Amino acid sequence: MEITLREVRDDDLPVFYAQSNEAEGVRLAAFTTKDPSDTASFEAHWARNRQNPTVVMRTVVAADGEVVGHVAVFGPPEEREVTYWIGQRFWGRGAATAALRQLLLLAPERPVHARAASDNAGSVRVLAKCGFIPVGTDRGFANARGEEIEETLFTLS
Repeated sequence: MEITLREVRDDDLPVFYAQSNEAEGVRLAAFTTKDPSDTASFEAHWARNRQNPTVVMRTVVAADGEVVGHVAVFGPPEEREVTYWIGQRFWGRGAATAALRQLLLLAPERPVHARAASDNAGSVRVLAKCGFIPVGTDRGFANARGEEIEETLFTLS
């Protein structure tokens, strides 16, 4: 799938909100907010991150102009971490891999880290395709699943 990245616009946020409430996406992401449908919390999160000059965030856009999702890198040096969310109807078409690769060109600092629920095969595959190496596992409470689960930790040097 051909995609481009651009700066996040206010009119992207309703799309991001809808995507962040897709049941299967929430389940796979696992480590989500306690209540993804909490609009005030969603808006505060995006306002805070859009104002933070250390956060590099971009909207993922399809060739036809449709918003596919978003990608970002955040955190202090040596602890930089990537995150991404792609709308469910775009899964399996290479959008996440292409978006993450483009983001990594925009934010060339290394190392950069990532985390994925260990059973989220799609995200694990995306990270591997982008050169991330598994460096360990951790356990944490996954709000979306209501239980503690394993997550895989990755690093790109």
